[in-house]
Amino acid sequence: MNRFSIAGILTGFVLFVSCKEKKEQKDDPVKKFVLSSTMPVTIDTVKTCNIDNAITLSGEVSFNENSVVKIFPRSSGQIIESKVTLGDKVQAGQVLAVIKSADVAGNYADLSSAEADIAIAKRQLDNQESLYKSGISSEKDYTEAKQNYQKTLAAKQKIESVLNINTGSNATSGGTYSITSPINGYIVEKRVNTGNFIRQDMGENLFTISNLKNVWVWANVFEADIPKVKEGVSVQVTTLAYPNKYFSGKIDKVSEVLDPANKALRVRISLDNSELLLKPEMFAQVLVSNQLDQKAICVPTKALISQNGKEYVIVYNSNSDMKIAEVDILKTTGDKTYVNSGVTEGQRVITQNQLLVFQQLLSQ
Repeated sequence: MNRFSIAGILTGFVLFVSCKEKKEQKDDPVKKFVLSSTMPVTIDTVKTCNIDNAITLSGEVSFNENSVVKIFPRSSGQIIESKVTLGDKVQAGQVLAVIKSADVAGNYADLSSAEADIAIAKRQLDNQESLYKSGISSEKDYTEAKQNYQKTLAAKQKIESVLNINTGSNATSGGTYSITSPINGYIVEKRVNTGNFIRQDMGENLFTISNLKNVWVWANVFEADIPKVKEGVSVQVTTLAYPNKYFSGKIDKVSEVLDPANKALRVRISLDNSELLLKPEMFAQVLVSNQLDQKAICVPTKALISQNGKEYVIVYNSNSDMKIAEVDILKTTGDKTYVNSGVTEGQRVITQNQLLVFQQLLSQ
């Protein structure tokens, strides 16, 4: 075999291998993205909804005045120990402050004097009773001794009642008494510190305690929007601290007069706050829902993905069958977004980790 034949055989072999590799590459399909179990997602359904003609009100979080206790001093004196700070959680019966009071010390001095009077009156009564039974003393003297003894008992009882009213059961003979919490809750106001002098007739409370598990939101409604706001209307509340979290509630009170300062009507919303996320004095936005007769396709607002000035959602059919759909937004109201096109009723969209899925689908 000459060298030209060997070269031809080698050339043919190389061409064969090359063609085979190309064929194998051509037959190898593009690998599709499949959702794995390590990427949890949440699925929601596209619906047809009544369009909400919602309005947004500004407001602030406040205490629920029906579950707030304001604590005032019972007797004048000086704060010798303040045991709590603003925001502390307290239990019913817990000591909040200890006060040293000249009035309480005086009451205990009066109590000691009353107890001495009782002891004297009791001895006199016993003597008169013995003399009366022996026929030496008259019944009148014996009756007067009994009445005098009863008066001393009544005087002591009066002093004890005053002490109980002014100090509760936490006073000592040294003139100190404790202020305790009447309920379980949180210290939401504190106006005193150790060393402060207080008076019984002072106008300000020492502490304010609230359980904070239910709060009020007060919102302002301007004149043009008053017809859209009524008791019982559903609302959603958001705050600067939790901009993506919606707190659902209803308007439970509408004022009958406008605030003369800003010409706005005040409305009150009661909200469940079992997670204690809402704090008094927080700024809040209140979205008031007003449903119209018009309907439109709506998707959860959290399903939207913004990219290059356009809005998309991920339509989910199965873990291996997902697609990107561009949507034309009509309007967004709270947790609902109304769309003109892009999805149809009954389709399912991803509302959790949708951005990660979006990036994976783009990279295919």
